[in-house]
Amino acid sequence: MAEGAERDADAKIRVRLWDGPTRLIHWALVVLVGVSWWTHEIGRMDWHRWSGYTVLAILVFRIFWGFFGGSTARFGSFLKGPAAVAAYARTILKPGAAALPGHNPMGGWSVLAMLLALVCQVVFGLFSVDVDGIESGPFSQYVSFDLGRRFAEWHELSFNILLALIALHIAAVVFYLVVKRDNLIGAMVTGRRLMASEPKDIRFAPPWMVLIGIAIAAAIAWIVMKGGRL
Repeated sequence: MAEGAERDADAKIRVRLWDGPTRLIHWALVVLVGVSWWTHEIGRMDWHRWSGYTVLAILVFRIFWGFFGGSTARFGSFLKGPAAVAAYARTILKPGAAALPGHNPMGGWSVLAMLLALVCQVVFGLFSVDVDGIESGPFSQYVSFDLGRRFAEWHELSFNILLALIALHIAAVVFYLVVKRDNLIGAMVTGRRLMASEPKDIRFAPPWMVLIGIAIAAAIAWIVMKGGRL
């Protein structure tokens, strides 16, 4: 049995699938989406901007991690073609269907959709201009007032799309917990998941790769905070 795998009482194997950075990114975004909404609702746009910059840094790191992180975090491991998605969809209601390591073909595209919605949310916010032109994004100086107002509308629209995707994601998690008896929430907390057999080729990135990702994310977030000026 490979390192990180444990035998459970019901003969299933508790396998380590999710590394620390992936889990931290997941729960940090859960918190920050709530913070971003709340700070906007109470009119604390200074806090709202800081929340947005933090989301930006996390998204940059997640994109980096999608190419250089552990095998289950890489986009190439869970973004599958239509045939794979259709094949998985046909088994989704079967209680005996084997759990897959990492994201399944349907969940993988759901993850990408939420990441893209967050990217749009952040980018639109960077160019947004409010009604009186006082509270504006750091890149609003590069667009006209009318275009900045349009970015603000897109910023709100992308948030509503993000909420719909989050609701779909929560519904899927509940479905897996209730119907398929698969605790995806616990797996994203502990990094381990019960599986019938040990998956092959699970690899994790070295710690120094995390530092490179953090440095890139921090540098890009700092440049954006400065309005693109070094």
